[in-house]
Amino acid sequence: MNRQTLRKRVHQYAGQLLWEKGYVSPIDVLVKLGRLKPKEVENWRFKRISHLEGSMRGSIPSQNFVLKEIRAFANKKELKPSFTYYKKWGKGPKQRLQFSKRGVPTIEERYATHYLPRGNKKKEE
Repeated sequence: MNRQTLRKRVHQYAGQLLWEKGYVSPIDVLVKLGRLKPKEVENWRFKRISHLEGSMRGSIPSQNFVLKEIRAFANKKELKPSFTYYKKWGKGPKQRLQFSKRGVPTIEERYATHYLPRGNKKKEE
């Protein structure tokens, strides 16, 4: 898939997720794109796999492009970034989950950031 088509799909799916869930998360966009299977996300959430990036389809530069386009969509729609702390599901200690193989903080933050609508301006004042 070329970048122009990928950009359109990312924006389309991000818009759908914003409508359906009220927020946009990179994991949900990657699932909608077919880059991740829900079962792989579940395995990661239960820490059956060490990092999520290894289960993704497509190259690392392609995944970075998707993350960049999600941020572009969020900026265009004036969504507020919100860091989400992903913890292990199930029994045992609630360990922080890792998205990338090396756990680089900036990459981890990009995957863990959800985008939410800003509150009603009258409410914020």
